Amino acid sequence: MKALSALWNSIQTWLLPELTEEIGELSGSLQQFVAVCEVAQLDRVMAVFRRQDMGRPPRDRLALLKGFVLKATLNLGTTRALIDYLRHCPQARRLCGYETVGQVPSEATFSRAFAQFALTRLPVQIHAAMVGTHYQDKLVGHLSRDSAAIAVPERSAAKAKAPAVASALAPAPEPPPKRPRGRPRKGEVRPPRPPRRLALQPGRTLAENLADLPVRCDRGAKRDSQGHLQCWRGYKVHVDVADGDVPISVVLSSASMHDSQAAIPLAQLSALRVTSLYDLMDAAYDAAEIRQHSRSLGHVPLIDHNPKQGEKRPFAPAEAVRFHQRSSAERFVSHLDAHGRHTVRVRGHLKVLAHLMFGILVVTVEQMLTMLC
Repeated sequence: MKALSALWNSIQTWLLPELTEEIGELSGSLQQFVAVCEVAQLDRVMAVFRRQDMGRPPRDRLALLKGFVLKATLNLGTTRALIDYLRHCPQARRLCGYETVGQVPSEATFSRAFAQFALTRLPVQIHAAMVGTHYQDKLVGHLSRDSAAIAVPERSAAKAKAPAVASALAPAPEPPPKRPRGRPRKGEVRPPRPPRRLALQPGRTLAENLADLPVRCDRGAKRDSQGHLQCWRGYKVHVDVADGDVPISVVLSSASMHDSQAAIPLAQLSALRVTSLYDLMDAAYDAAEIRQHSRSLGHVPLIDHNPKQGEKRPFAPAEAVRFHQRSSAERFVSHLDAHGRHTVRVRGHLKVLAHLMFGILVVTVEQMLTMLC
């Protein structure tokens, strides 16, 4: 964190005064935007978008990238609102790289650039690089794991169905017989149940586990802390949050997927980025496979007991005090509400993930700089 402290000191003592003298007084939100751009080092990830062939050069992708970061910083609902803000705020326009109102791109240009950023997973790469830069030598005490609903204006994806008429050259495979319900009859031998995803995950690599998670848009339901059932259509974001409410790892899945199925992939992803000691999870993650995998990484799992199969087991007094730190995941979700969680206007897994990651970039920089103050 020494490098981050030196960078933040440089931003406060040199960059912000220089910008104020050059383009005028900056609001608090624009100062926050400048800090995010500098800490995230956006200019270092743009080499992949440099044009190599002949022809008309495309719009400056760095300026467009800064525009989406500004949109998440200000929690603007639409790209049209971003364009209007750039046209009416000369300080924001020049910070993004546009000298005049006529240089601000159209909505279609922003849309094409966003699709390119989503396809290349650029916001995910920026976040991973930023966490790796500032946390590679830092010991994280607690990783708090949780999920949050992401509602989107998208139709639920239809489940794959077998073709109505099989081709003569490639006949459709026969569906597996349905497993009979109830107790087996005397002497009846039934085929074994297929292994659960949670039982297979510890023996798989991170790439295999991520590829196995469902990512289509569907409907989900989850009870909040007051016991009220919340239903939505869209996705579910799963996060590992370090001390100081800093998000370390993010996975986006279908809304219907149970929280426990993202625990092991998240743990594998976080283990590549930081060194941590305790894994804090609520009762939704109470499974033997998750506890065992946490211990295999050298962590101490603190998981609230799920009383569905018996009497609830309380934490030991010292564990109960440490488990209070898990509220950092809930604070992160609340913080993300102010940076794009409820303003998703795109469709498709990659685009929804990109939209959320721009907000998560802002939250990550805010929280890392807060710990320096």
